[in-house]
Amino acid sequence: MIDIRILREQPDSVKAAAKNKNASISAEEIDRLIVLDTKRRELTTKVEDVRRERNDLSESLKAGKPSVEQIEAGKKLKVALSKLESEYTEIDDEYRTLLKQVPNLPTSDVPIGKTEDENVVAKVVGEPTKFDFEFKNHWQIGEARGWIDKERAAKVTGSRFAYLKGELVRLHMATINFAMDVLGDEAILAGIADAAGLKVSTKPFVPVLPPLMIRTESYEAMDRLDPRDDRYKIEGEELWLQGSAEHVLGSMHADEIIPEADLPIRYAGYATSFRKEAGTYGKDMEGILRVHQFDKLEMESLTTPETSLDEHMFLIAIQEYLMSELGLPYQVIMKCTADIGKPNARGVDIEAWLPGQGKYRETHTADYMTDYQARRLQTRVRRENGEVELVHTNDATALSQRPLIAIIENYQQPDGRVKVPKVLVKYYGGEFL
Repeated sequence: MIDIRILREQPDSVKAAAKNKNASISAEEIDRLIVLDTKRRELTTKVEDVRRERNDLSESLKAGKPSVEQIEAGKKLKVALSKLESEYTEIDDEYRTLLKQVPNLPTSDVPIGKTEDENVVAKVVGEPTKFDFEFKNHWQIGEARGWIDKERAAKVTGSRFAYLKGELVRLHMATINFAMDVLGDEAILAGIADAAGLKVSTKPFVPVLPPLMIRTESYEAMDRLDPRDDRYKIEGEELWLQGSAEHVLGSMHADEIIPEADLPIRYAGYATSFRKEAGTYGKDMEGILRVHQFDKLEMESLTTPETSLDEHMFLIAIQEYLMSELGLPYQVIMKCTADIGKPNARGVDIEAWLPGQGKYRETHTADYMTDYQARRLQTRVRRENGEVELVHTNDATALSQRPLIAIIENYQQPDGRVKVPKVLVKYYGGEFL
């Protein structure tokens, strides 16, 4: 949720952000919100004044038997307070409903765009893989080798699910173990930060196996529940299957005050995630690019406000390091205003080259939220000077199942085997699948 002071001081900036993000709230509703904010503050003052009068009257009555005038004054104050509180509740409900619709302000370097087609390629690393034989896509290879079985999964669970089997499972575990080792090694993290020119903490990430379900209240506070059509709800309960580990990692410290010395808090959460992936079609329906269930290792970070943007850059640098170590061609995408999402101030994607589709496809995303999530979560930091303020949050993909697709397609051999990236050989236990 946005800081109301920003709305008071920069209403035009907030309206521009809402427009550029294609937010559901209109300029007229933002004007209405400003009016409600003023009324709400006025009513707060009036309620406090009447309560003070009632308290003063109660104190005076302790000295003896109340007079008729005092009794009548007490009744009038009670009625006045009830009326003011009712009016405040009505104003406050509308105020909070509108405030929750206001998106976070994008940073100045976020490209303005109306659709994801206006995202900007910021960097390209490596060249698209070329072959001197007739290459295949990942699902052709996976099905032929018995690694991907969507036909039997459809029989058991319906479409858009898959059994991953055999050597592909071992390769997936190898990639996760590799990423866990990177995230847990302070020397490697220091090297990544130094190479990126970042002066950030080199504190390792704490491995977490989080819950796979999240309460409605927590999901909404993270501002990741919508669009609800893309989420799975547990029937009869206010519980949802989480769509990514950061949803349950970022809400861990709700209603807590964290000592400044404990920041940054960094988590590496491994979880099975669930999304309906509504609206996808064509080649995305094939293989394991877009399925309803997938495993992913996610980075979540809580920091002080002044270090949060550098932390965002650091998480992106880690993503690039992982991709480079895997030897995969990729590009870095600066997401435009329409694509970064309501709670984001900045968003970056990494896309790997997939020869089978002849294009780059997303494997990683990095989200910078400033204090937008922390405000509703009430996750705060107590500074060394004793002051308390909201933390800033970041999340970013470490590795998911999607790099497996890129490995299969970029490392395929003429005889149908797949070469294991050099960095994974010791984790996988061999050079070929």
